[in-house]
Amino acid sequence: MLILKLLCAFLGYSVMEFWGALLGYFLGAVAEAVLRGRVLLTAGARSNRQQIFLETVFQLMGHLAKADGRVSEAEIKHTELFMNQLGMQAERRREAINHFKQGSNPSFDVDQTLRRFTNGCGKSAHLSQLLMVYLLGVAVADGKLESAEEQLLRKIGAKLGMASSALDRLIAMTRGQDQFGGGHGYGGAGSGHGPSSADSLASAYQAIGVKAGDSDAIIKKAYRKLMSEFHPDKLIGQGVPADMVRVATERSQEIQKAYDVIKKHRGK
Repeated sequence: MLILKLLCAFLGYSVMEFWGALLGYFLGAVAEAVLRGRVLLTAGARSNRQQIFLETVFQLMGHLAKADGRVSEAEIKHTELFMNQLGMQAERRREAINHFKQGSNPSFDVDQTLRRFTNGCGKSAHLSQLLMVYLLGVAVADGKLESAEEQLLRKIGAKLGMASSALDRLIAMTRGQDQFGGGHGYGGAGSGHGPSSADSLASAYQAIGVKAGDSDAIIKKAYRKLMSEFHPDKLIGQGVPADMVRVATERSQEIQKAYDVIKKHRGK
């Protein structure tokens, strides 16, 4: 930022000549230090937010898996697949497993965890929604959403400021998107072969969160909004860990496939 100091020195010189230039250079150096400090603070805050997001995801995954009384093999397999998709190395993997076990412990305080999440990550509707998407993955890993799991999801959603109707819509959209995941998605519902021709269009509308009777403009707007929400730069900027961004972008690929099905059906 040498240009900042030189600019301040020039402005100082124009007012007080030599001494003004000297003072201006000094003030420019101070301003540079302040700006650098803010950048470092922002980077540190982002790193802290990423850590809180990661811990919350795996703790709540563990808590949700235990909601119906026991952690099933399907839920364990889903969590392992999720960690594989994140590309977690041994140390980070152990850390995630520990957080999962903490969440599955009967003494786990979900309210305290959610308070820490909202305090550390702010009241970001997008981060809260992404957290719910990850949790939905483990909830339906065994192919069904148990009553205890749904009640817990609604409790978490309410604590995060998500209306019940919004959660219903998110559940439907996630299930629709999973049909285009080729079995790799974190929603757990993918069969590995995608939807059949008989229901692919219905699943595509569901994945985008629109109705078959909606106009092309409404559908395109909904599609663009979803793609924007899963854009890597936006996710990283909001505090999503880089490895989780990679998994989130897979969701955008499912959304793209669903949109392509709709466009093909409509001759676009």
